[in-house]
Amino acid sequence: MNLNEIERTLRQLRLSGIAATLNTRVLQAQSSQQPFLETLAALLQDELDQRRTRLTQRRLKHSRLDEQPSLADFDWRFNPKLPRQACFELHALKFIAEGANALLVGKPGTGKSHVAKAVAYQATLQGLAVRYVEADTEFAQYALCSAAEQAALLRAYVEPDLLVLDDLFLARRIPEAAAELLQTVVHQRYKRRRSIVVTSNRVVQDWGKYLGDATMATTILDRLMHRAAMLEFEGKSYRLKEAAARLLTSPAPDA
Repeated sequence: MNLNEIERTLRQLRLSGIAATLNTRVLQAQSSQQPFLETLAALLQDELDQRRTRLTQRRLKHSRLDEQPSLADFDWRFNPKLPRQACFELHALKFIAEGANALLVGKPGTGKSHVAKAVAYQATLQGLAVRYVEADTEFAQYALCSAAEQAALLRAYVEPDLLVLDDLFLARRIPEAAAELLQTVVHQRYKRRRSIVVTSNRVVQDWGKYLGDATMATTILDRLMHRAAMLEFEGKSYRLKEAAARLLTSPAPDA
């Protein structure tokens, strides 16, 4: 069996990681007189690496994350009073193993979404199932879906190890169907001890007003906050800072 035949056989066996690096590994082994077992181990590692990469890519696709931020590239100096240590504790993902939640509440533009997405991205890298939701947008669309689509969405929100509800109550009031969906999702995930990260510009004391039902708000918060970290984000807006920097560097219009 020649090299081309071996490559075809590897692809038939769905060992594409080995097939992709076979030529390189053979040349390395020939040039350095590498022992057979060492070459085989390297090829098997290539296969494992490619499978892990594919799995991570699939998890990222299913997560619906629109970016892959990290806490390392976050400018903590801009707002020095942010709960930096608590954010890094979330990033360690221990709260997911404990079935706990996190509420990131505070002023717009202070980094809540960045931190939530960084935690979600880290969770995907660690092999966890994640679903990221722009809360007001997706919840508002839920009422327009068919019964079958609603059932599929509910499963998508309940089953992952981590659910991120970003910018909850951005539009102040949410439709009645969306409020009921939120209550169901929180209740179902609470029973299963599956974690939720919520970001919101609205203080929790006002959630009843935005839901249009104080009792529903109490029910939701009771479950969300039973096992939860509350992180408050205060300070100046990163977005306004970046916008001001762009204006300073933009060429002046012709007179």
